[in-house]
Amino acid sequence: MNPLDHSLPADADAPEETLYQGRWLSLRKRGRWEYVERNNPGGAAIVIAVTPDDRVLFVEQYRVAIRARTIEMPAGLVGDLAGQEDEGILLAAQRELEEETGWRCGRVTFLHQGPSSAGMSTEMIAYVRAHDLVKVGAGGGDASEDIVVHEVPRREAGGWLFARAAEGYSIDPKLFAGLWLLEHAATD
Repeated sequence: MNPLDHSLPADADAPEETLYQGRWLSLRKRGRWEYVERNNPGGAAIVIAVTPDDRVLFVEQYRVAIRARTIEMPAGLVGDLAGQEDEGILLAAQRELEEETGWRCGRVTFLHQGPSSAGMSTEMIAYVRAHDLVKVGAGGGDASEDIVVHEVPRREAGGWLFARAAEGYSIDPKLFAGLWLLEHAATD
């Protein structure tokens, strides 16, 4: 059976209403469905990066929305800088990797794209793999961020994440998808 053959909900084609519009997000309603829409059309990029000594790069930062410190992979919005609204996913990924971690990559490859939370948001996230890393700075993010960089041996990454969860960190579940892609996605 083709998954696209299912009938649509009765209100799937209802007119869209804007309930609130902020700088980065808008709250929309279509029929009985409320959802968030990113105001930047490029979505977000998650960077899967491994250092030359086989360490996976993670970043730690406080996230106000959940009021907790999180462990994530380097990531960021695509086209969120003034004058660079047409920035592509791969360029944004390279920029965010260096800004957040202090590592520059020689190239990036696209792995997969999909919704970050299909029932709540229109945001699309793309996983990319960074290759040929070189340390060029301390990282830590831009002036508005306070990012701690973690370099974790690849073979210990899953256990390290569960240990951080036991300590009270919020672990983004997308990390486990990123680790799976690291081991199973074909990259050039």
